[in-house]
Amino acid sequence: MGKSVSVSAKGSGQTFSGKTAPNVYGRTVKDLGWLGVFPFWTHGLLVPFVLLAVWQAAGMSGLVGKEQLPTPSDIARRFAELGLNGELLRHIGVSFVRAASGFGLGALAGLLTGLFTGIGKMIERTLDPSLQMLKTVPLLALIPLFILWFGIGEFSKILMISLAAFFPVYLNTFTGIRGVDSKLYEVTRILRYSRIQQLRKLIIPSALPHILLGLRLAMGVSWLVLVFAELMGTSAGIGYMIEDARTYSNTDIVFVGIILFACVGSLSDLAVRALERRWLGWRDTFKG
Repeated sequence: MGKSVSVSAKGSGQTFSGKTAPNVYGRTVKDLGWLGVFPFWTHGLLVPFVLLAVWQAAGMSGLVGKEQLPTPSDIARRFAELGLNGELLRHIGVSFVRAASGFGLGALAGLLTGLFTGIGKMIERTLDPSLQMLKTVPLLALIPLFILWFGIGEFSKILMISLAAFFPVYLNTFTGIRGVDSKLYEVTRILRYSRIQQLRKLIIPSALPHILLGLRLAMGVSWLVLVFAELMGTSAGIGYMIEDARTYSNTDIVFVGIILFACVGSLSDLAVRALERRWLGWRDTFKG
């Protein structure tokens, strides 16, 4: 017979009693099945670990040539080499400044435009149709125009990234504002809230889930467009490092660049998700 465990949820006034107490994620070891054998923090690492093991074994056995697909150990050695000589840090720093500048400019413009369009009927009727039309234009098709108009300097790269970040934030902000419950809006009018109070206490908090979703999407698109932007006459950056390695058939460096993009993009996404947990902790949503 399993020993009964009683756990008190701090701050909730609830006590759980049973053979197995739920953890902080609301799951028991029994609910997790065979995953319960492993610590929770390792669950997301199981699939990558298996893939890396198979990849390493295939490379060591000679099934795949190292010129086309270097082994994970070769990539790790190259990663350490570039990190020790300072090249890696230099490229990361340049790319981060470009991505952050473009994302910040585009996200701010998208947020303000979404707010004004969402709360103003006349602004929506005059501005939104044009923005919806521009949204359908492939961004990469505009690269020749960016080069002709702004050259190949830093300004054109940052502007291209900001344009990519603009539309996800704008569309989600507009959708979030138009999704505010009209009954709550009427309540604020009865209470004689000013327009600033309506924005601060009702509209922005209600639209915040959509706004944060737009920021997550914009951040991912910013890193994607950064790769193409850094192919436009630059001498530093992760995208430049990948293209230079491709020219000289240094496949391991190409993989280093890809891993860097994946890690930085994942960390950026985690930062926004942390804001979601902090600012949207009041939501009672389905957790799966």
